[in-house]
Amino acid sequence: MSSLPVIDPALYPAQLEEKRAAMQAMFAHFELPELEVFTSPETGYRMRAEFRVWHDGDDLDYVMFEPGDKHTPVKLTECPMVDERIASMMFEFLEAVKGVEELRKRLFQIDFLATLKGELLVSMLYHRAIGEAWSEAVAPLRQQFGIDIVGRSRKNKIVLERDFVIEELTVNDRKYIYKQTENSFTQPNARVCEKMLQWALDITHNAEGDLVEFYCGNGNFSLPLAQNFDRVVGTEISKESVRSAQFNIAENKIDNVSILRLSSEEFTEVLQGKRQSRRTEGLDLASFKFDTVLVDPPRAGLDDETVKQIQTYPAIIYISCNPETLQQNLEVLTQTHRIERFALFDQFPYTHHIECGVYLVKK
Repeated sequence: MSSLPVIDPALYPAQLEEKRAAMQAMFAHFELPELEVFTSPETGYRMRAEFRVWHDGDDLDYVMFEPGDKHTPVKLTECPMVDERIASMMFEFLEAVKGVEELRKRLFQIDFLATLKGELLVSMLYHRAIGEAWSEAVAPLRQQFGIDIVGRSRKNKIVLERDFVIEELTVNDRKYIYKQTENSFTQPNARVCEKMLQWALDITHNAEGDLVEFYCGNGNFSLPLAQNFDRVVGTEISKESVRSAQFNIAENKIDNVSILRLSSEEFTEVLQGKRQSRRTEGLDLASFKFDTVLVDPPRAGLDDETVKQIQTYPAIIYISCNPETLQQNLEVLTQTHRIERFALFDQFPYTHHIECGVYLVKK
């Protein structure tokens, strides 16, 4: 959280309309269906938040920075964008830290990870080594605030009890359990994430065959979508996310999802027969009938080879956090596929950031 958005629910409808119009204009040269727009809660929408900690004499403050100015901190006295569980304790927590030299010394960042059912994990990041003395000093705060706490310094991580939370997302009246580990990617806006999952279920309700998924993370899309496909194979490069995905598969009692720890580039080469990987042993990929592919890439979008690979599938679900790279990839994908559905998910209200969902089918 490096910039300082103005949180004013009265402005939200107009700002969302600006995003809708911008998307319509940006993708106007494609043959677009009607743009579907999914709103966010107007406050308390961020379940994951990171704050710089500013030292000013004996004081400690959370700070953010205006866009384009990384040198002038703006001290926070409230934060209506974060989940209520975070907002209710974050300033009192910092006040408690301020009075303990072992906890405040060279502390430069505090991260929060909350869930809809009230769990909260706090990560404290330091520009110095921390050890047993830090663990003893911070333990009372874990009890006081009813939270889990992790300490991080260079090449060191201290976990008081656990380094994850258990989230529950409701999709089509069914609850899905997700282990979310600190310092790993999770969708920051849980309510909008539920709408994204609902949308993905809706567009694939008549799907056939199997689903292959690139950048599957902790199984965020894989688990709900499993009901619409015979089998699901997901790939993810992050070791921690793969571990969480395996936990989530077991907890949700889903038996038709397999997760492989491979990058999208590696998995593309495996599917194209250009390489073999011991990580696919025991999974007869040739027996799968991948009629649908789901990609949820980072801001850089899809590399050229992955674009070529996903063009081989009859249906494509593309979840994007960067409209610019999405536009570039669509220039190629629309040579072979037509856009059937196009959605705007407002994950980040009051900012220029836009999350999109596109469903394409082969011409």
